[in-house]
Formats: sequence, C-alpha cells, structure tokens
Amino acid sequence: MRSTLYAVGRLWMFIFLAELVLTVAALISCLSAEEHRLNALPRWGWVVIILLFSPIGAIAWFVVGRERTPDPKVWRQGSGFPEHQRPRQLAPDDDPEFLRRLAKEQRETAAADRELLSKWEMDLRRREEELRKQDKTDD
Repeated sequence: MRSTLYAVGRLWMFIFLAELVLTVAALISCLSAEEHRLNALPRWGWVVIILLFSPIGAIAWFVVGRERTPDPKVWRQGSGFPEHQRPRQLAPDDDPEFLRRLAKEQRETAAADRELLSKWEMDLRRREEELRKQDKTDD
C-alpha cells in the first residue's frame, strides 16, 4: 500500500512539473512574441488564460495563440532564409537609379566646371592683353 502511494505521489509530482514547465514555456513564448504574431487576443488576455487555466491555457496558446508562419517580408537572423533569398536593401553602388542620378549630377557638375574654367581663361587673356597694352604705352 505504501509503495502504491509512493508511486502515485511520484506520478503527481511528474505531472505537476510537466504542467509547470508547459506553463512557463507558454508564458515565455507569449511574452516574447511580437505583437503582429498574436492571434485572437491581445497579449494580456493570453497571459491571463495561460495562468488561470493551466495547462489548458498553455496548450491553447501553442495551438491557437501564435501565428505559425513567419512573415516573409521580415528577415531576422536565424529565421531560416537561405543567404541568396534573404531580403535586403541594395547598396548605393548596386542601385541603378542611384547610379543614373549620380552620373547626371557628375555631367552637370563637369559642364558647370568647364564653363567656369572658360570664363576664367577669357578673363585671364583679357587681363594679359590689358597688361601688354599698358606695357607698350609705357615704353
């Protein structure tokens, strides 16, 4: 009789520990889930259900409460995307629109620089001519 009570006590202890682990795992999962991944209820509702209706609430959380499919537009480290499929922004030197805009700006800048340089050269030639004329009149 005593060994039977001991075996039943151990069984209840095992069930209690399993329920405790399941509840803690459900709470951690619920509290760390992102807001857009929660189904049916807000976070506080799931926490109340998990705590008050243990272990049914914890099982309900894992079955119904969280979204199972990951959002394909969002990449997080370790989310399972192969490297070649990982969504990423283009670097500026890989972005065709950026390169077109940069080339256009460089052409405009070069044209403005050539125009300014030609004005300076014309001004320098004019001044040199004025100095030559002044030197001839002084002689």
